[in-house]
Amino acid sequence: MSKLRVYELAKLLGKSNKELLDILIDLGVDVKSHMSSIDNDTAQIVEESLGASSSEKGKGTKEEAHSVIKTKTFDVSEGSTVKAVAQLIGITPAEAVKCLIGAGLMVPADSPVDEKSLKVLEEAYNVVLTMICEEEGAGDDDGTCTVIKRAQFHGDHMEPRPPIVTVMGHVDHGKTTLLDFIRKTNITAREAGGITQHIGASTVKHQGKEIVFLDTPGHEAFTSMRARGAQATDIAILVVAADDGVMPQTREAINHAKAASVPIIVAINKIDKPAAKPERVRQQLSDAGLVPEEWGGTTIMVEVSAKSGQGMDQLLEMILLVAEIEELKADPTVKPRGVVVEAKLDKGKGPVATVLVL
Repeated sequence: MSKLRVYELAKLLGKSNKELLDILIDLGVDVKSHMSSIDNDTAQIVEESLGASSSEKGKGTKEEAHSVIKTKTFDVSEGSTVKAVAQLIGITPAEAVKCLIGAGLMVPADSPVDEKSLKVLEEAYNVVLTMICEEEGAGDDDGTCTVIKRAQFHGDHMEPRPPIVTVMGHVDHGKTTLLDFIRKTNITAREAGGITQHIGASTVKHQGKEIVFLDTPGHEAFTSMRARGAQATDIAILVVAADDGVMPQTREAINHAKAASVPIIVAINKIDKPAAKPERVRQQLSDAGLVPEEWGGTTIMVEVSAKSGQGMDQLLEMILLVAEIEELKADPTVKPRGVVVEAKLDKGKGPVATVLVL
């Protein structure tokens, strides 16, 4: 019996992945994420269910329809807890926590909210939550300036933006070689000892869509650089050598990505080597909390060879798929926000910085 992914059915029915997941769970279907598979019979039941609910909705009043689309805007101070945000938008802390758990975010009521949690609550309760913070410095007369962290993402001219993808992993597992193939460059040979010693940013096109890549160092001496790369990203690519497996910096990279609340795609590299053991790598990653989707988990894993190019097209397609699911958008007409990825003093140019403008 043929099957299809949840995200594929959502696209066919014109629903968001979250909406379709909620419908499937209500129908008693065992699904865990947008990557879960369902059979054609289940898909037909969903279609029939949506047809019936659409008929019921058609009987509603215009006033009810108007109330659904009405959106309220709230300012959320940086460091606010889930409980505080819940009270702000008029729900109980328990409801907020339940909503976040349903989206796969284990955030207690007394924990600070991050941008990912705010986005989930926005979609669930039809509100706009703008995170603001006050930082010491020049600006207002009282010596403070207000930095708006999320307002620029809520404009009248929202457009899809390229995903920012950070490539992470243990030293010598092939991160930069993988990017060399994608960018058709040869950076590895120019790095000292073949080890990346800076964060490099570059843009590539695949299927007509842009992807911004950040390459982070894998050596143990560059922990802070890896953490900074994870904080500036939308998607993390975890590169693990098929002949080496999960190593100390692999675990550290997983922790950085999880702390930044970004989706992780695993690239099992060096698959063309005789000593490659991809199943062992999957088991090690599963033990580290990244369960492959083919084992019933939610983590996308792609077998690749950065040298031959095997699996690279599939990896890029998975990046674009996750980016589409994340619905990354920005308003080009409002004030931009930038992230200084790296800065250095150049002898000929003076201070030089690599900046991502969102």
